[in-house]
Amino acid sequence: MISLSVELREKVKSRVNDLRRKKLIPAVLYGPEIKENLNFKVSLKDFESVFKKAGESSLVSLKIKGKKEEVPVLIHDVQYGPLSGRPTHVDFYQPLMKEETEVTVPITLEGIAPAVKNMGGTLVQNISEIEVKALPQKLPQDIKVNVKKLETFEDVILVGDLEIPEGVKILREPAEVLISVSPPEKVEEIEKAPLEEKAPVTGKESPPAGGEKKESPPAGGEAGQPPTGGKKEGQ
Repeated sequence: MISLSVELREKVKSRVNDLRRKKLIPAVLYGPEIKENLNFKVSLKDFESVFKKAGESSLVSLKIKGKKEEVPVLIHDVQYGPLSGRPTHVDFYQPLMKEETEVTVPITLEGIAPAVKNMGGTLVQNISEIEVKALPQKLPQDIKVNVKKLETFEDVILVGDLEIPEGVKILREPAEVLISVSPPEKVEEIEKAPLEEKAPVTGKESPPAGGEKKESPPAGGEAGQPPTGGKKEGQ
């Protein structure tokens, strides 16, 4: 079991920004047998190293400074800074060791599919992580899948094909397609739509045959002028 050193944080109301400036992150521990949540501070560097190995499905042993007994926990939730992308808060969960618990486990692909290497296909992974149930000490860090059996575009790997450790249950339908290979697009199969014949758009109406179209002036005078012999208003 991977170990992680933590230190109790007595002044919970202290500004967490002070901790983060010291490359520390606040953390909390809770669980069904913990009457009152415990607050910790943990080294950012140490946590990132442990989290990379354990993920959210492997037990981690918390070594609390000043206490002899270590606490087996799961990394239950991690919050990240919107700009830095680094962990800013961690939730540790202490499960009941004699009761099964449910977690989400990542699926790790291994090998190269012949349908990709030899036929130019594209590997399609429909499910990247899967829900499992097991005793805490039997939870896998990930589930590995070898894609070498995908020799043609008709071959698929189903959830039911997964090789899982003893004592672990998959919480998804066995018939769900996990991984497949899609064939490449063939240029000759792509239908080219014929160009539509459209009349040229000039933005003006075409003049009638024999000359340009002109507006007729009002009777008795040119456009904008009063009729001949008439009087302007007010004369």
